[in-house]
Amino acid sequence: MIGNAHLDPVWLWPWQEGYQEARATFWSAIHRMDEYPDFVFTCDQVVLLSWVEESDPELFARIREKVAEGRWVMVGGWWVEPDCNMPSGESFARQGLYGQRYLKERFGVTATVGMNVDPFGHNAMLPAILRGQGMDSYCFLRPGPHESELPGTLFWWEAPDGSRVLAYRIPFEYCSPPGEVAGQTEKALGQLDRSLGDLMVFYGVGNHGGGPTKANIDSIHRYDQMGTFGELTMSSPRRYFDEITKRLGEQGLAELAVWRDDLQHHAAGCYSAHSGIKVWQRRAQAAVLSAERWAAIAGHDARADLERAWKQVLFNQFHDVLPGSAIEPAYDDARDQLGEAVAISKRIITRAHNVIARDVRVPQEDGTQPVIVFNPHPWPVSTRVEMQYGLAPNGVHVVDADGADVPCQRTQSVATTDDKGRGATVFQADLPPLGYRLYRLRQGPAAYAPGTLSVSPYHLENDVLRLEIDPVTGWLSSLLDRRTGVDLVAGAAGEHTQICEDPTDTWGHRVVSYDWPGEAMTTTGVVVREQGPLRAHVRVERAWGRSTMAEEFILGAGDDDAVEVRVTLDWREQAHLMKLRFPVAVQSPVATYEIPFGHLTRPIDGAEEPAQSWVDLSGVVGGRPAGLAVVNNAKHGYDVSPPSPGRSHSIGVTAVRSPVYSWHDPRLLDPDGYYSYQDQGTQRFTYLLVPHAGDWRAAALTRRAALLGSPVRAMLESFHDGQLPPSRGYLDDGGGQVMVTAVKLHEDAPGDLVVRAVETTGRAAQATLDVPLAGVRLTADFGPCQIRTFRIPLADPLAAVETDLVELTVRKGAFTVEAW
Repeated sequence: MIGNAHLDPVWLWPWQEGYQEARATFWSAIHRMDEYPDFVFTCDQVVLLSWVEESDPELFARIREKVAEGRWVMVGGWWVEPDCNMPSGESFARQGLYGQRYLKERFGVTATVGMNVDPFGHNAMLPAILRGQGMDSYCFLRPGPHESELPGTLFWWEAPDGSRVLAYRIPFEYCSPPGEVAGQTEKALGQLDRSLGDLMVFYGVGNHGGGPTKANIDSIHRYDQMGTFGELTMSSPRRYFDEITKRLGEQGLAELAVWRDDLQHHAAGCYSAHSGIKVWQRRAQAAVLSAERWAAIAGHDARADLERAWKQVLFNQFHDVLPGSAIEPAYDDARDQLGEAVAISKRIITRAHNVIARDVRVPQEDGTQPVIVFNPHPWPVSTRVEMQYGLAPNGVHVVDADGADVPCQRTQSVATTDDKGRGATVFQADLPPLGYRLYRLRQGPAAYAPGTLSVSPYHLENDVLRLEIDPVTGWLSSLLDRRTGVDLVAGAAGEHTQICEDPTDTWGHRVVSYDWPGEAMTTTGVVVREQGPLRAHVRVERAWGRSTMAEEFILGAGDDDAVEVRVTLDWREQAHLMKLRFPVAVQSPVATYEIPFGHLTRPIDGAEEPAQSWVDLSGVVGGRPAGLAVVNNAKHGYDVSPPSPGRSHSIGVTAVRSPVYSWHDPRLLDPDGYYSYQDQGTQRFTYLLVPHAGDWRAAALTRRAALLGSPVRAMLESFHDGQLPPSRGYLDDGGGQVMVTAVKLHEDAPGDLVVRAVETTGRAAQATLDVPLAGVRLTADFGPCQIRTFRIPLADPLAAVETDLVELTVRKGAFTVEAW
C-alpha cells in the first residue's frame, strides 16, 4: 500500500494556492507518521519541498527526520511532474539535474525510482534519461488498459539506445477518496497481473493534495487483519522494486516482457491546446540553453541566475500547465514566469556578447557600422540575418571583415517613422561553430547582377527548388527538387487548411484523431513582397469566418534547399480547430517524428501524435526515393494520414484549437453559460518545408529545428583594438550524426566545462568534438540515440571524464582526449 499525495501545484487553482497546499499536505503526512508507527509516505515533485523549506523551517526539519528514518521516501527525482512529450531533451535532463541535486544537498539521498503518475503520455527516450539520473525503475498511470495494450503491470521499458528501466503501470488510480480503501483496492486488483504475487496499490487524497487520511490507514489495518485482500503492508515503491527483483531473480526478470516504444495515448488534444504556452516554452528553453553556452564561453559564473531561469522553465512544464489544461489565470502567471526566464537569459547573453565583442579587433573605417553576428549552435551555420540600421538614407550593403561583398538586400524596417535614415537589411552570414563573425554595413545600396532566383505571385525558383502556387487554393501545386528531379506535391490531392467544429474538451479526452472533414480557408490575395538577389518573398492571404491567416513563402538564392513559411494567424473561432495539411505525392511512405533526444517511426493512420519540432514522410515518387519534412518552431500536435477519396498521403499540424478553458469531459457546457475560449487573437509561428532524396537523416532536420527555434544574434559594435580575430568558434561537433545539445559550466565547479552530445539518426557513429574553448579534442563512439556527457576541467582539460546527467557521478565510458 503506497501512501502518497499527488499535488498539482497549478491546475484548477493558481500556483499560490498550490504553494500553501504543499505545506498543509506535508504537515498532514508528518502527523500521520506520529500517529501510526508503520505509516510510510512517498513523495515526489521537488518544487513542493523547496516551497516548504522557504516557508516553514519547522516542517522542513521534521521531514528531514522522517527521511533519515526511512519513512519519508523520495521518488521521482524531478522538479515537477512535467508533461512527458513536449519539453526538449535538455529540459528532461534539467528536471533531474535540479531535482536530484536538491535531494542530495538537503536530505543526503537521491531518488532511485522515477514516478510520474499524472502526465498524459511518456516519450520513448525516458528510460535513457532516467538511467542517466540514477533511477532504475518507473511508476506511471497512463496510458490505461483501455488505451494501450502494454505487456502487463510490470515490464521492462527500453529506450532506443538500449537503456532499460523496470516499469510499473499503476492500477486504476494514483489517489483515493478520504474514506476506507476497499473500493480503491478492489478496482486496482481488477487491473493488476496477480501472477506477480506482490503488487502495489496507491492510496491517499490527491490532485489538490491532502494525502493519506486516518480513515485510509485505519481501513488498511482492518482489512489486513481480516485478510480481505491478502496481506496489506504500508510500503514504498523502492521497497517494492527491491523485493520483487529479489523474488523474481535473474531468470524471472529476464522473462519479463520488453516494451520498445513510447507510452501513449491519452488526451491527444493537450498537444495543441493553448498555443501561447507552447511557444513561450519553446522560446524560454532556447534562451536559457543559449545563455548557458555564452556564459561558459565568457567565463561568467552565472549558475545562480541560470538556476532561477531554469526552475521557472521547469515549473511551467508541469503536466497541467504546458498541456493547456489549467484555468485561464494560470497562464498569466506562466507568461510572466517564462518571461522572467527569458529576461534573465537575455541579460546573461548580452553581457557575454559584449565582453567578447570588446576584445574583437575592429579597425576604424569611416562611414561604416560594424556588426558582430553570434552563432549559439556548436556547428557551422549559414543563415540569413535581418538587421535594423540608422543614419543611412540611401540604404546599406554588407561586407565581411576583409571587405568582400556579402549577399544582401533591403527589407522592411520594424520602425515606421519620418526618420529617413532608418532601414533594414537582410544578409547572408556564414558563421563558425558556437562563435562569432565580424561584418560591416557600408552606406549605399549593393550592386549585384540578377541571379538565378526568380519570383512572381505564383512562382518561386532558385538553383535547387521550384515552387508553383495555385491561385485558387493559395497552396503549392508543385514543389520540384532539382537535385532528384522529383516533384513532391504535383498531383497530390487535398486542401492545405482544414477547419472544423471541435466539440471535444480541453484535453481532447478519448480523441484518437483530429483528421476530420473540414472546410478550407478562402484565398483572398497573393502578392510578391520581396524580389532581390538574396531571397524572394510571396505573401498568401486567406480568410474563414471571422479569422484570417497570412503565409509568407520565403526562398533564398542559390542552393537554399528549404522553403521558409512565416504564419500570422488571427483566430476568432470558438470550439473549432484548424489543421495545416501538407499533401505529399509519395508511395509506400514511412512517417518519422522527432521526440526528445530522439525520433520514432509511427503508423500512418491519422492518429494525433505528440512530437517535438519535425515530422517526415518519406517514400518513393515515380520509382525514385524522396521525402518531405515539415519543421516548425511552435507546435506539438501532428498526424500523418493515409490516402482517402480525393486526398493523398499528408502530414497534418494542428495549428489551433479553441476549446473552453479547463473543460473536462464528462461535464457538459451550459448552453446558456458564458465561457472563455482559448487561442482567440493573433499568433505567429514559422515552419520549413524540407524536400530530400528519401532519407531524412541526410536533411539534418534536428539541426534545422534548433536553428529555427534559436536564431543567431546580430549586434551593432563600435571601433576598437583587441586581441581576438574577426571570426572565431569555441566548440564544433562536426555537424554530423552526433549533435552537441548542452555546453555549460559544471554545477559544483565553475572551472569545469560540461559538454553533452546525442546521436541523432539511430545509427552507431564515432564523433570528434573539437573544443577550442578548452584546448582539447574528444573522440568517442556513440551507440544509436546514445546520450553522453563529458566534464572537462579547464585547468587540466586532458583530465576530462564522462559524467551522468546529474553531474554527480563519473561514468565509465571509453573516449580519447588530446590537445586541440
